[in-house]
Amino acid sequence: MVLPAFVLFFVFHTIPVLQGIYYSFTDSPGYGPSDLVGFQNYIALFTDGRVLHAYWFTLLIAAVATVLVNVVALAIALGLNSRIKFKTTLRGIYFIPNVLAILVVGYIFAYLFNNSLPAFATKLGIDSLSTSLLTDSSTAWIGIVILAVWQAAAFNIIIYIAGLQTVPADLYEAADLDGASTWRQFRSITFPMIAGFFTINMVLSLKSFLQIFDHIMALTNGGPGTDTESVSVLIYKGGFQGGEYGYQSANSVVFFLIIVALSIMQLRVLQRREVSV
Repeated sequence: MVLPAFVLFFVFHTIPVLQGIYYSFTDSPGYGPSDLVGFQNYIALFTDGRVLHAYWFTLLIAAVATVLVNVVALAIALGLNSRIKFKTTLRGIYFIPNVLAILVVGYIFAYLFNNSLPAFATKLGIDSLSTSLLTDSSTAWIGIVILAVWQAAAFNIIIYIAGLQTVPADLYEAADLDGASTWRQFRSITFPMIAGFFTINMVLSLKSFLQIFDHIMALTNGGPGTDTESVSVLIYKGGFQGGEYGYQSANSVVFFLIIVALSIMQLRVLQRREVSV
């Protein structure tokens, strides 16, 4: 059974990756003949304003969404782990966003941002929200972050709940006897005990948000203009729709290396913090 699994992995993963690396050194438009161009594609990436903006925008979305989703997920997980009624039912409800098709949900959010929210804000006299967030380049990213955090929080909540259930109840009882406040218990007991789960969620969240794609396609399609293009969206549009297959293959290789580097750096920093805590 090991050999067939290895063969399948090699055929459907390794070979396409190697082909992508090869095409990154060509001027292939995605069809027909192509010529080798060496490192020209890679050099051009660092002087391409559209590419640089896509990287900046992707890092912005990933950084903001990673922080927000972990704050929201941890807060909800703490509530769901406490002594409340219908705890099991609420856990199931909060997990629903993780199993919904993000494109479908994205279109629903797009309708809310484009129609429902402006109409509601107009009635309340809130001028700043009377127009769609998605039509303004300075606010469109906020809508994307809201959708991304709403959808990703479900998985993080489950991870945090699993971590919270590993904390011995005796520690809280001893803290209560010592007169420790709720915040003190969280800072000195809860968070240090779930530091490993926090690391997992932070690393997985950043990696996921760096590859954000469906959310943007459903809400803005990269607009207005190209202001909300993430790297994944740019690779898709340029590589499969813009005749830049070789060029965007090089972009994909660079993007992959950046994701790996950021993930390793983040993991090491957070693991050191686990030890210090």
